[in-house]
Amino acid sequence: MQTAIPCTFMRGGTSRGLYFVASDLPTDTTTRDRVILELYGNDGDAQISGVGGDNSVMNKVAIVSVSTSADADIDYRFGQVNPALGSVDTGPTCGNMLAGVGPFALERGLVPANLGKTCIRIRDLNTGVLAKVEVQTPDAKVEYDGDTHLGGLVEAAAPIGVTFLSLVGNKTGYMLPTGNPQDIIDGVPVSLIDIAMPMVLFKAVDLGLQGNETPQQLNQQTALLERLEQIRLQASNLMGLGDARGKVIPKMAILSPPKDGGSICSRYFVPKKCHPAHAVSGAFCVTSASLVPGTIAHEVCQTDTDLPDLLILEHPSGKIEVRLDASIDEHRVTIHSAGLLRTAKRIMSGLVYVSDKIWQR
Repeated sequence: MQTAIPCTFMRGGTSRGLYFVASDLPTDTTTRDRVILELYGNDGDAQISGVGGDNSVMNKVAIVSVSTSADADIDYRFGQVNPALGSVDTGPTCGNMLAGVGPFALERGLVPANLGKTCIRIRDLNTGVLAKVEVQTPDAKVEYDGDTHLGGLVEAAAPIGVTFLSLVGNKTGYMLPTGNPQDIIDGVPVSLIDIAMPMVLFKAVDLGLQGNETPQQLNQQTALLERLEQIRLQASNLMGLGDARGKVIPKMAILSPPKDGGSICSRYFVPKKCHPAHAVSGAFCVTSASLVPGTIAHEVCQTDTDLPDLLILEHPSGKIEVRLDASIDEHRVTIHSAGLLRTAKRIMSGLVYVSDKIWQR
């Protein structure tokens, strides 16, 4: 026998996955994760028996509910599905999947739609980040068609404004967890940053790279990937995040000066492979760190002012424009918010099926 579970299959930004109302999944987290792994195909890289893919951007899940906080309308829990490890990691967040949370909540009636645009306050249960998304709702219905293009996607769609309202220190308590804009690990300068996403930032030249390599070129360099992972594990302990083996945070980025008229060039790792485009939370971290003197991001970023309100991040599939609200007081930078445009697409709504043995085990 099988249990049927209502869900929506959506693209959010440059990621995709199943979106669930929390009450439609098991309340016990161990059973919930077992169910999710089964639905994504827990049978090797091909994941023939599920809806997942062979790339991390295709193995994501969003669990949504009406918020229990007076400061938010919706609670959002993100999960990074890893069939190889048999895990669903709810430690990090995903700003791309977050872009789909607003449309999903509206479609499922968790929040009412306004005429024109609907602003939804979202609490990220993974990180404590408060976010605001603005969804196009002409005629009080979600509009998916539009003219906004994202790097890494062919089709245009309606814009969804995504703004993180609380970015700094959500995992470690500090913007600079070690207190230093740069540290040295295994002879390599790094910046350890906790803004939207805990990250380890490298300068491309320090790794013998140009910075504009393709993800395929980087993913083929086994020795480089092993070196980065060893540094990431040490960085995690220095940041107070503990043992990062089997976990996806902290993430990493290799940074270089812009190559195509932007502000900074980034290659983002998730964490053991280079992302085909770039994570939203990672874009917020890299661009925000560019405002902090002494960091690697600050050294390679090219701007005309010390406190720009717009930075353009170049990634393998295009560019992301990030709008920053920041201030400087006695040489200390405060990041108030960061925002950008994403899009979403409803691919399919219906039921997915899991064996009763998995649900009831």
